[in-house]
Amino acid sequence: MDGLLASRSPLGRLAAMVGEFEPGTVAITGAGPGDAALISLRGAVRIAQSDVILHDKLVGAELLELAPAGAERIFVGKAPGDHAWPQERINEALVRHARAGRRVVRLKGGDPFVFGRGGEECLHLAEAGIPFEVIPGITAAFGAPATAGIPLTHRGLVRSFALTTGHAEPDDPETPDFAALARMDAIAFYMGVRNLRENCAGLVAAGLDARTPAAVIEDGTLPGQRTVVGTLGDIADRAADVHSPALVIIGRVVELRASLEWFERRPLHGLTIAVLRTPEQAAELVGRLASLGARVIQAPALKPVPPEDWAAVDAALERLQDYHWLVLTSANGVDALFARLSVLQRDARALAPVRIAAVGPATAARLAEHGVRADLVPPEAVGESLAETLLAAGAGGSRILVLRAAAGRAELVRRLEAAGAVCEDLTVYRTVCPEGLPASLLECIDAGRLDWVVFTSPSSAVNLSAMLSAAGRSLPAGVRLASIGPVTSDAVRRLGLGEPVEASPHDAGGLVAAIRSACAGG
Repeated sequence: MDGLLASRSPLGRLAAMVGEFEPGTVAITGAGPGDAALISLRGAVRIAQSDVILHDKLVGAELLELAPAGAERIFVGKAPGDHAWPQERINEALVRHARAGRRVVRLKGGDPFVFGRGGEECLHLAEAGIPFEVIPGITAAFGAPATAGIPLTHRGLVRSFALTTGHAEPDDPETPDFAALARMDAIAFYMGVRNLRENCAGLVAAGLDARTPAAVIEDGTLPGQRTVVGTLGDIADRAADVHSPALVIIGRVVELRASLEWFERRPLHGLTIAVLRTPEQAAELVGRLASLGARVIQAPALKPVPPEDWAAVDAALERLQDYHWLVLTSANGVDALFARLSVLQRDARALAPVRIAAVGPATAARLAEHGVRADLVPPEAVGESLAETLLAAGAGGSRILVLRAAAGRAELVRRLEAAGAVCEDLTVYRTVCPEGLPASLLECIDAGRLDWVVFTSPSSAVNLSAMLSAAGRSLPAGVRLASIGPVTSDAVRRLGLGEPVEASPHDAGGLVAAIRSACAGG
């Protein structure tokens, strides 16, 4: 059974409601209007069960990461004037993969049956005798106005609305029926940027008042969403610099945006923030930043790898009864410890003989995920505070096992030993510099669209500096920096990267608070 469906979490129980994905079946799936989190539960489960995904251009990369590691991901996207895969080739590929016994997801932006050519794909599958299902998605005309604060219907203003394409297909020379559209209370034009001026003129010629409110929503539901408001008569001029994808809304409901706008008012809306932490470590931080409107680029500046020799660690784990305290200084260290216990065919019960100290709340939280409650967590997530809290708890003269990264800071052990503790300082993981920075971060640097960089350890600062140098780049002028704590801040300064704002407390919440305060001028 798939891992997602086997989960006993609430999400796992909901996923179980979706049921099995039979081999040889195609799921025509709507990915939603842009924000990956807006996909349906059924769609997310089918991706997690898939063997192959044929996906469009505007599908979020986060959705593709839901697929099993061995699943094949095939880009079949289209751009205006550039159809990398003709529709006929897509149809044939769906049939070919299904006949090979694979579970196929056709992942389409928006809703498959709203200007998505999903009907054509289903007809082809039906003719070929291939079983399929259709999973609806939030179409752009529903998603983008919702985040722009423009309801498509509203009592007293709108009782009817129309969805139409803003440009004709190459094989369809007919223009929109402007007379029919002009009778609607609200109109949503898909793909309407290129012909915006002509479509507005056509509606005015059909009798719609040029003073009718209008809006163009660029990158709807995404962190970079921008909404331009005007009237039918001037919106083409106001939105001259808008790029695709964009949705055009015409009607009196646009007036409600002044009161209902919420998405673009979030405190970090429109900012691009690079987080130099692995996805596993950064989940909470990324989620908090994204919920406040930021576009977050995950650019791990360090990669945890096992130590070259486990002998000393294995020996220590076999005689935990000889220690009074076990000290863990990072979530990575917790993961490495439990991975090694599993190799030794042991589990959390092996830790029963010792009291456990965690350097901070993030490390304690990772312990809790493994079913272990830390006995001691210092008020500040730094080695000095941990040492002081341990000594206050009577650890002076105790035998202490410290499991952490190679070349960790010496201050923790030095302070403990100065107070009479006997420390065994062992490596459970090493951090190495990744091969390079992700393309998404390099593109933002080159385009001058990077606003913040978040450092979560001294190593992240050192490795970022090295990778930037190797790529022949530097941080653009004006980029702001945030650090998780004083040790990391010192490393950032020594490298000449700039002066960071500092988290307090030294965790994800503190980082978010520091960035918010700085953006608000605090």
